[in-house]
Amino acid sequence: MRKRKTLDVGEFNYDLTGVLDRGSEFEGTLSFEGTFRIGGVFRGHIYTNDILIIGEGARVEAEVEAGTLVINGEFVGNIKATSRVEIHQPAVFKGNIQSPSLMVDDGVVFEGTSQMTGGSGSAPSEFV
Repeated sequence: MRKRKTLDVGEFNYDLTGVLDRGSEFEGTLSFEGTFRIGGVFRGHIYTNDILIIGEGARVEAEVEAGTLVINGEFVGNIKATSRVEIHQPAVFKGNIQSPSLMVDDGVVFEGTSQMTGGSGSAPSEFV
């Protein structure tokens, strides 16, 4: 039996189903189910209805559509989340967010816009 790796982020525990770890670099389109953590470098597009975690030290330049996104590293791009976005210190965020719930820790660098949308997926198609 394979043991699943568990990751503590903030007040939540996540069972990981996939990892792009430190020292790894990927460019392209990523689609997955479950919880995926990026610890390395990613450029491209990410699609999931589930949970994406960007770890401390990770660098991501992407267009992201996700259920929940947790950012601890560096993110540049646009996010459309159907559930929530959490940005934890020491994250650096540059871009736009559409989400029904947004949490930003003290000490986070946030350069961009955020738009709170209804959880029904009825988000406007343009960012503020």
